[in-house]
Amino acid sequence: MHIRRIPHRSRTGVSLVSLAALLLSACSAGGVTSTATRTGAEVTLATLPRATPSALAPYYGQKLTWRGCGVPGFECATLKAPLDYDRPGDGDIRLAVSRKKATGPGKRIGSLLVNPGGPGGSAVGYLQQYAGVGYPAAVRARYDMVAVDPRGVARSEPVECLDGRAMDAYTQADVTPDDQRETDRLVEAYKDFAEGCGARSPRLLRHVSTVEAARDMDVLRAALGDRRLTYVGASYGTFLGATYAGLYPHRVGRLVLDGAMDPALPARRLNLDQTAGFETAFRSFAKDCVRQPDCPLGTKADKVGGNLRAFFEKTDARPLPTGDTGGRRLTESLATTGVIAAMYDESGWGRLRDALTAAIKDQDGAGLLLLADSYYERDAEGRYANLMYANAAVNCLDSPAAFDGPDQVRRTLPTFEKASPVFGEGLAWSSLNCAYWPVAPTGQPRRIEAKGAAPIVVVGTTRDPATPYGWARSLSRQLSSARLLTYDGDGHTAYGRGSGCIDSAINAYLLRGTPPTDGKRCT
Repeated sequence: MHIRRIPHRSRTGVSLVSLAALLLSACSAGGVTSTATRTGAEVTLATLPRATPSALAPYYGQKLTWRGCGVPGFECATLKAPLDYDRPGDGDIRLAVSRKKATGPGKRIGSLLVNPGGPGGSAVGYLQQYAGVGYPAAVRARYDMVAVDPRGVARSEPVECLDGRAMDAYTQADVTPDDQRETDRLVEAYKDFAEGCGARSPRLLRHVSTVEAARDMDVLRAALGDRRLTYVGASYGTFLGATYAGLYPHRVGRLVLDGAMDPALPARRLNLDQTAGFETAFRSFAKDCVRQPDCPLGTKADKVGGNLRAFFEKTDARPLPTGDTGGRRLTESLATTGVIAAMYDESGWGRLRDALTAAIKDQDGAGLLLLADSYYERDAEGRYANLMYANAAVNCLDSPAAFDGPDQVRRTLPTFEKASPVFGEGLAWSSLNCAYWPVAPTGQPRRIEAKGAAPIVVVGTTRDPATPYGWARSLSRQLSSARLLTYDGDGHTAYGRGSGCIDSAINAYLLRGTPPTDGKRCT
C-alpha cells in the first residue's frame, strides 16, 4: 500500500504514488529510545541536546561537493551520515542530495528542503520533476530548492527486497482470503517479502527509522550553512518534519506540514483511520460518478459501493485479461490497488471511470492494471522502484505491528468493514505485513510538542483519503507553536493543488515569515 501499507505522500506534479499496504508509520525511535519521556499515559518525543556531540562533529563540519547530475539547472552532491547515531564509529551511510539555486530577483532567504512523503518517495526525484520547477516562481526566486533522499530510499543506499518477477507475484497476493488455505498463502507472501528484505539489505534494515532520517536532515542543514531548517513536507513528510521539530525545536525555521499525520496514534488506529479516509474519498467519487454520463457503477450514489464490491468479488473468482506481455491478469488485489490509486486526487476520477468501464463492460483489465502499476512504480519492463521496499522498512521499524497474526485480523475485521464497506477487509489484511518483519521495531507512538519552536504551519484537507483531516487537527494540538490551516475539499494534500487561498497563505509564510491565523479555512 502489495506491501501492505499505503505510502503517504503528495502526488502534486508527479505520477500516481505507489501503493504498498495500509499502515502508516506511526512514530519512530531509530535506536534513540532515550529521546522519549513519559507524560501521563503517553510518550513524548524529547529534544536532543543543543550542543553537537564531538563524535558527530566531522559530519556536521563536512562540505558538500556539488556537481552536475544530468538534469539542467540542478546540482547533486553526496552527504555522509553515521549509519548508527548511537555508534558513529561503525560506519557511514551516503545520502543523495540535489539542489536548484535561487533564481532571483530578490535577496536569497536560504535553503528550502522538500519531501513528498511515502515513506519511500524519492525527494530528489520530486525536486527535479516538480518542486524545483513547479513551486511558485516567487518561492524559487528566493530559496535554493533542496532535497535529500532519506536513508534507504531511491539514490540513498536503497533497501532492496525482491526481483521484478517475485514482486509481480507479491502484488497479486489475495488480501481478502476466503479460507485457511488462502490465509496461509497470504502469510507466506508476507514472510517471503520480509525474508527477501532481510537477505538483501541486512545492514540497512535496523537504521532507516524516521528519527534517523530527521537527524540526517539536521546534518544536511549544517552542511548547507543554514542556521535553521526551512522545510515543506507532504503526507509522511509531515511526520518526518514534525519529528525534526521535536528533536531540534531551537533549529526550526519555517516548516509547512501538508497532509499531516498524527504521530501519537498506534499502527492499528492509523490503519483504521486511513481506511475510513479512503471510504470518505470514495463516497465523493461515487457522488461525482453518478453525475457523469459514463459512470460504470450505476446511477445512484448509494449503490456505487455495492456495485464495486460485486466487481471485486467477480475479479477474485475470475481475474481479467490485460494484454500484459508477461501474462499478468487483473486480480482482485490489483483491481483494488488501481481504484485506491485514483482516490488520491479527483483529477484521476475520469481515468478511473474509463478503466472500470473497460473492466466491467468489456472484461478488459488493462486500464486498472496500468493504474496499479503506476501506484507501485513498476515500469513496462517489469522493474519496480525502491518505494515499496523502503516503505515497509521504515514503517515496520517506526512502530510495533498493527497485528501479530491472522487471528487478530479476523477479530478486528468487523471494525474495518464498518469504517469502509468497500475497502475495509483488504486494508485490514494488508495491515498484517509487519508481523513477520525480520527486524524488531525501535519506535513507538509519541506525541510531538516541539516546545520553543517558531510557528509551524499544519495543513489538513477535510476529505483527504490518505491522511484524514483529524490527524492534522491532532498534530496541531500537539505542536506547541502550530497554526492549523484547513482546506475544505477533496484529494491528498493542499499546497499547489489549485486553491489560491491555501497557496497565498503558505507563500506568505515562506517568503515573509508570516504564518496564517490559527484555524484559517480555505475552499
